Amino acid sequence: MARIVGEVMTQDVVEAHRDTSLKEVVRLLDRHRISGVPVVDADDKVVGVISETDLIRRQAARSPDGRALTAQELMSSPAVTVHPEQRIADAARVMERHGVERLPVVDEEDRLIGIATRRDLLRIFLRTDDEITREVRDDVLGGARGVTVSVRDGVVTLAGSLAAGADLPLAIRLTYRVDGVLGVVNRLTVHTSSGPIGPAKGPTGPGTGPG
Repeated sequence: MARIVGEVMTQDVVEAHRDTSLKEVVRLLDRHRISGVPVVDADDKVVGVISETDLIRRQAARSPDGRALTAQELMSSPAVTVHPEQRIADAARVMERHGVERLPVVDEEDRLIGIATRRDLLRIFLRTDDEITREVRDDVLGGARGVTVSVRDGVVTLAGSLAAGADLPLAIRLTYRVDGVLGVVNRLTVHTSSGPIGPAKGPTGPGTGPG
């Protein structure tokens, strides 16, 4: 079933503090070959994020009184964060929506417990069509007879008929929630005493979501 952020996040996080200097932030990024760091307070709560973009904007900058700038002055705040129990697909959408490459992972008190990068999250979309087919057929549809599942480039086509009483809209929604699924084409019907009904109205076709 759907994987969560906690399964792919890196727990050994490189971080900065409010008073970390610009020079030290640059050193951290270079030493660890990363594109950004979360900024935490004394309680390990995430208060912001510094990216390479932030540094480029402030390159060689100093505060009005001549001091070297600190992470407090460089960071973007509030930080965009996720929780470890969130679905990877949802976290990927958050990352895309905000145009960020890294998401700090926080607990229920907003304390830093990990980091999830774009590469970490996009691993789920590298699943093979055969892997997706098996999960939809066995876990979502429970090996239902009379139903065929075919997958091409992450797009699932469901065809055939379900037994009377089957929840067709639910089957479609659960199929969308399988990691690696990019779209669903619904060609299913449900048999009743008066004959087959369907396909059900609702989202079908590549690129559409479950609503």
